[in-house]
Amino acid sequence: MERRVETTAARRTPAGERVDGLTVVIPIYNERDNIVPAFEELTAALDRLEGWTCEVIWVDDGSKDGSYDLLRQLPAQDSRHHVIRFRRNFGQTAALAAGFEAASKSVIVTLDGDLQNDPNDIPLLLTKLREGYDIVNGWRKNRRDPRLTRILPSRFANWLISRVTGVRLHDYGCTLKAYKADVARSLSLHGDLHRFIPALASWYGVDVAEVPVNHRPRLHGSSKYGIGRTARVVVDLISVKFFLDYSSRPGHVFGVTGLLLSIVGGGTTLYLAVERLVFAHPLADRPAFLLSVLLVVLGLQFIGIGLLAEMITRAHRESSGQRPYAVREVIGDLRGSSPAAPSSGAGFPHLGRPVGAADRVHDTSDGGGREKQPEHDQAER
Repeated sequence: MERRVETTAARRTPAGERVDGLTVVIPIYNERDNIVPAFEELTAALDRLEGWTCEVIWVDDGSKDGSYDLLRQLPAQDSRHHVIRFRRNFGQTAALAAGFEAASKSVIVTLDGDLQNDPNDIPLLLTKLREGYDIVNGWRKNRRDPRLTRILPSRFANWLISRVTGVRLHDYGCTLKAYKADVARSLSLHGDLHRFIPALASWYGVDVAEVPVNHRPRLHGSSKYGIGRTARVVVDLISVKFFLDYSSRPGHVFGVTGLLLSIVGGGTTLYLAVERLVFAHPLADRPAFLLSVLLVVLGLQFIGIGLLAEMITRAHRESSGQRPYAVREVIGDLRGSSPAAPSSGAGFPHLGRPVGAADRVHDTSDGGGREKQPEHDQAER
């Protein structure tokens, strides 16, 4: 069953709320030869957008090739452009997180600064987002990258991520995406989790659409990714799976594992004790006894880790004020329903955010507006 959500865009006030409009976030790392062409192409694409107030945030992720010398000149040429410079290279995930935090508009679009993403596809993403989706993911259907080192590993990674997370997309690795700002800003990004954003957002019950976008060959510079990233994707996927399934109840995974180990170890120990006490069989030369004791000890340790994880999770939620849910919408004035009801919005910090878990993803590549399930064997990254 598909779960749909609605999110509400706020207008900016002195308190820092977002205005209706578009923020484009572009992470940059050693792309000196691409910055000026990207600036000119993106500016022309934004000029053609009607009804949108736009801003562009360039995030210099510790470039060493002089990219910042060009980026610092952009705001003087067009006041819609802004630049954030990191002290060192923190990675694409950190760059996107900084852009999300700095964005002041109600919609955020991300794209790479290597000219392979086409800014002219932005209206396509915005049109789909206006249909009620929370994230629109670009699909590089005709990808212009080396097949052996880029396309084939990406197909495997996209198939694996789709199967494990349940959020089925052809192209998790496409940076060209559109987000409702409240969804993007609700994500806690770290490490290399940028490629898992649609899956992470599924915890909030977001609706995700996927549309084919133009992809172009790289003309300047070199790619920052290679076949070696596949192993890191698998490791990160384990973290994402744990977050999606057990972030609010870590004691379950550790406790159940510890309980099973303790039962097996305890049962084996009991059996060996009967053999020794009743049938007088020696145990000194039987490794099964040591194994059974080890299983019991490991089981108790896993249970203890689960209890500690539950205590840490509870302490974190209480100290940060985080709630284990996200509200889709509220009908009626709950604040005035009783004298004890809160008089401000503090009691409902997640109004307008999605709730639940996404069960299916819409793929609109057939152009007919019909819903279909993407096939894994066509997945690309």
